[in-house]
Amino acid sequence: MVVTADHSGTGALPRGTVITSINGRSAGEVLDTLMPYTRADGHNDGKRRSLLGVRGAEDIEYFDVFQGLLLPPAGGVHRLSIIRPDRRELRLELPAIGLAARQATMTRVRDDSDAPRWTYHVRPDGVAILDMPGWAMWNSKWDWRSWLSDRLDDAATTRGLVIDLRRNEGGDDCGDPILARLIDRDLAGWSFEPKVRFREVPAALAPHVSTWDDRFRRLGVGGADLGDGWYGLPEGEKLLPIRPDAKRLDVPVAALIGPANSSATFGFINAARTSGRIRLFGEPTGGNRRGINGGGFFFTKLPASGMEFDLPLIGYFPTTPQPDAGIAPDVFIPLTADAITRGTDPVLDAAAIWAAEHSSS
Repeated sequence: MVVTADHSGTGALPRGTVITSINGRSAGEVLDTLMPYTRADGHNDGKRRSLLGVRGAEDIEYFDVFQGLLLPPAGGVHRLSIIRPDRRELRLELPAIGLAARQATMTRVRDDSDAPRWTYHVRPDGVAILDMPGWAMWNSKWDWRSWLSDRLDDAATTRGLVIDLRRNEGGDDCGDPILARLIDRDLAGWSFEPKVRFREVPAALAPHVSTWDDRFRRLGVGGADLGDGWYGLPEGEKLLPIRPDAKRLDVPVAALIGPANSSATFGFINAARTSGRIRLFGEPTGGNRRGINGGGFFFTKLPASGMEFDLPLIGYFPTTPQPDAGIAPDVFIPLTADAITRGTDPVLDAAAIWAAEHSSS
């Protein structure tokens, strides 16, 4: 457990501090306690560890919820054992914080904001950096397609493009316009077979679910009966291939990936590898090569308790046997405590160097 930013107001936890124990439990014990309650596709524990990291990227952090329920601090005080970057070992007592204080430290634009969600700049070496921390656009009026199109136009004049997806869990298929500029023939964005378990939402369940697209309520109507309780999607709902764009992006392109990537970003990374046009740097993804859930959800609210949970509607299955794992990068560069301490980004630096070296300009 490594500190990336100290919001305690005490200055006691400089960046790079290693927290060895919390309230008498080692960091490993805390992780082992919280992992079974954390979601992932299959047995991809990298995804679970990623979700338990607190990075200011969520309205409500997984760690806060489950640590507060399972390992609450006595008297509202956390007792920490730490090793600072100068190797000093200390024991500290720091007050626990509430939701408002946590949300005040958020570093990303909220999903329901109409402000730009991504950033773009060109480094002094001529390599462009496109940072895309999230693709969930259904609650926003931001015209991301036009914004992205303009940046890709500019990237075509640079020495290369690096797309940072490391904090991106997925959402909409915002990576398709990028792939469309890289390919010269149709590309299957998902090399998986979609299946559903229902024809139409049962009447008893219908009042308790909501979604952003009411077509999901009849998702299996018209789909083939695949047997064993599975149905295919009807022709109108099947995934179409990504088609080449008339505008071309001929510069070297790299993507920074990691365990947060799942759903739409997992699909994009899978398609990126299939295309042969994007080199992958970083750590193995979330998601699972044996299949994932995605494409549509019901937000299901229990009538008596008011508790709400996501109900995934579509399963995506590979057509050939695959390992129970995410997608490995072409160039593996793990995040280290030393890099956090120094404030460096070896993954980004390696990708930018590769792009510059392979540029024709």
